[in-house]
Amino acid sequence: MRKQSSIVGGLILILVGALFLLLEAFPDLAALIALDRHWPLLIVAIGVFFALAALLSASALLIPGAVIAGIGAILYYQNLSGNWASWAFAWTLIPGFVGLGILLQGLLRPRGRGGRGEIRAGGRLLLISLVLFVLFGAFFNGLGGLDQFWPLLLIGAGLLLMWRSRAR
Repeated sequence: MRKQSSIVGGLILILVGALFLLLEAFPDLAALIALDRHWPLLIVAIGVFFALAALLSASALLIPGAVIAGIGAILYYQNLSGNWASWAFAWTLIPGFVGLGILLQGLLRPRGRGGRGEIRAGGRLLLISLVLFVLFGAFFNGLGGLDQFWPLLLIGAGLLLMWRSRAR
């Protein structure tokens, strides 16, 4: 596992270095790519590369791959839209990226090796992250007109917690 991680890390460094070497050798290429607008896609690509490496052998790389690709996607949205203030609530998606990595890791495990628990834990983390995203988005940004109704979301979350504890 450690050897595979070193190979993946080395390959990432080589690919990123080769890209920057190309940009140094051919300055017009940077203008063609519009790197000032699309630089977050490099981060997304690194995350996807981690995920692909996890699919090939080291499934533990799915979690950092999902986190890196997810943060890159957030940065890409913010860079294109100029809505950097959305970071006030977009950070709540990061635990969801971890949950997505755990969920995918559980799906890729052979049957009978703890995959069910990982799928359940990843799904919960993903759900919690999305609920926090909606709540914080409504509170800080008026996301989708929920700015007036965010207390109802809190009441609903409380009722859901009470219902779940009653069922146990």
